[in-house]
Amino acid sequence: MKIVSLVPSITEALFDLGLTGHEVVGRTKFCIHPKDKVKNVTIVGGTKNINVEKIKALQPDIILANKEENVKEQVEALMNDFKVMVTNVETIEDNYYLLKNIGKLIGREERAQLFNLKIYDVLNQAKLDTSIKTAYLIWKSPYMSVGSDTFIHRILSETGFENIFKNKTRYPEITPEDLAEADLIMLSSEPFPFKEKHIEELKVFYPDKKIMIVDGEAFSWYGTHIAKCENYFKELLTEVQAMQD
Repeated sequence: MKIVSLVPSITEALFDLGLTGHEVVGRTKFCIHPKDKVKNVTIVGGTKNINVEKIKALQPDIILANKEENVKEQVEALMNDFKVMVTNVETIEDNYYLLKNIGKLIGREERAQLFNLKIYDVLNQAKLDTSIKTAYLIWKSPYMSVGSDTFIHRILSETGFENIFKNKTRYPEITPEDLAEADLIMLSSEPFPFKEKHIEELKVFYPDKKIMIVDGEAFSWYGTHIAKCENYFKELLTEVQAMQD
């Protein structure tokens, strides 16, 4: 089976479930994991600007896309010539069925189930002692956060962070003034690459608030990724707990 994946986290999952470059024949430029295995896979554009001709040349048996990460019109155009599986992952349960369905598709059901069990194990262990009001920023100029219908929100909730924008949907634009309620401000490493200088910019508004850079992949990459974030979440929660003490 020849597969083109238009979703970075799904590309990672395909390799984690045991496929090789013989089966995964196309990927986006943002499909960067696992580094040693994706390097020889043909790049077919970005998640938002797919090169249809490159995909046609690969003649895949199936294309894996995502409702949020890919452009609807581009995906629909591919459907004219190819079988396309469109995924949509907003909850942990959605992620469970994503892996279950991909495992079934590629004949790796048992391995997919092991990853699902590991993900639940990681999330069950990664809990703050007490909930902390948190703002999670994904973008700058304008600042943008996450609403309750996002996968990031679910991971925040699962690990004990109370999203102060839980009454919003998708990715709301916010101002620094909107962060007043937060006890903790998380600046994600992606899609906007927040750095230490951006912490200092927000410290001008909130000199006493706890502001930190967090690994965006740990919070936003669905598929198999969370299964590999056990140590990261333990270290993060220990750091946050120490801030509260």
